Order: sequence, then structure tokens, then C-alpha cells
Amino acid sequence: MSKLLANDPLIAALIGVVVAQVIKIPIDFATSRKWNWSLMFSTGGMPSSHSAAVSALATAVAIEHGLDSTSFAISTVFAIIVMYDAAGIRRHAGQHAALLNQLMEDLQHIISDVKELRVRPKEEKREKLKELLGHKPAEVLIGSLLGIIIALSIYT
Repeated sequence: MSKLLANDPLIAALIGVVVAQVIKIPIDFATSRKWNWSLMFSTGGMPSSHSAAVSALATAVAIEHGLDSTSFAISTVFAIIVMYDAAGIRRHAGQHAALLNQLMEDLQHIISDVKELRVRPKEEKREKLKELLGHKPAEVLIGSLLGIIIALSIYT
């Protein structure tokens, strides 16, 4: 267990996730004027905790093993894939979810209008798809910078 706690790259990555998730709450409050504590455990938003974690990991590995190490190469490629996914595929999936939610809402209005012509049956409740899945490029960039700063602060 003591070896695990001495693994600075792992600690840097975990701190990156926690710090990014925690600061999402006041950042969101600054724009919405509402406290949204569920952001602590949600995906998406500013900053990207995925980006903070993988950039902290890659930075810590670079410090410990050097820029020419295989470990740094692996962690950097991993970081690039994660950040690309966060800003690309997952963001588009969130946009698709928003569109599907709107289509379902419109369909429910049409169905309820048709049902009003007859006896109104019990309405079904449908859970909305999660729309905040990915990140804007700025959220990924800020998360990445946050991770680098966290890793550098651990080693200084």
C-alpha cells in the first residue's frame, strides 16, 4: 500500500480528477447563479477532468522517466486519445442526445394533442438522455493545463 501511495504519477492523475470535478461547481455557479452539486460526479463541463487526469499523468511520467522514455510515450498517446474523445466523439454524442430529447418532447406533444381528441389515458414518463457528455475544446485545454500545473506542483 505504501508503494501505491508513493506513486506520484498516479497521485497527480487522481488529484487532477478531484480538483477538476470540484472546481466545476463554482465555475458553473458563476454562470448560472445556481449551485449544482451533481456536477461533482458528472461528465462534461468546465474544466475537463479527463483532460486534467491524463495531462497530469503524462507530465508526472515525463518528470520521473524523461521525455525519451517509453512510459512517457505511452502516457502521451493515451492522453491524446482521451482528450480527442472528450472533445470529439463524446461531445457529438451529447449533441445527438439533445436532438433526440427534443424530438421525443415534440412527439409527446403531438401524441397528447391526438389523445385529447379521445379519452386521456395515463401519460408515460420517459427519462431524458444525458446531454452533457463531452467537452468543448476550451474545456479540454483548460483541463489539460490544470493537470500540468497539478503535476508540476507535486514535484516542486
